[in-house]
Amino acid sequence: MPRIAGVDVPNDKNIWIALTYIQGVGKHISRAILKEAKVEENTKAKELTEDEISRIAQVIDRDYMVEGQYRRQLSQNIARLRDIACYRGLRHRRGLPVRGQSTRTNARTRKGPRKTVASKKGVKEKR
Repeated sequence: MPRIAGVDVPNDKNIWIALTYIQGVGKHISRAILKEAKVEENTKAKELTEDEISRIAQVIDRDYMVEGQYRRQLSQNIARLRDIACYRGLRHRRGLPVRGQSTRTNARTRKGPRKTVASKKGVKEKR
């Protein structure tokens, strides 16, 4: 397994897909990295030479924010939104969907498992 930016990328995948295992690198950025490093996209990760791996790592270190630095930046951005108490910050704080999704029936991923509220049994109307 080649180790790039502190992450072991899978051997049996094409390198443009294997690079997406690095936090902060998606498909588009992965292809841009390979183009700049002059590496063929469809090469399997296990077939890369040491020179190609070092060129890829060099491009990532020079031009892109990945892994720990990326996570730190993301958490700082969310903390800033919370501190200024904007709408998005309040949604993050309450653990609700941030981007305008409906919460009446769905949003179970953000809200967690259902918390059933017991109905009032035995309370009848007095005549």
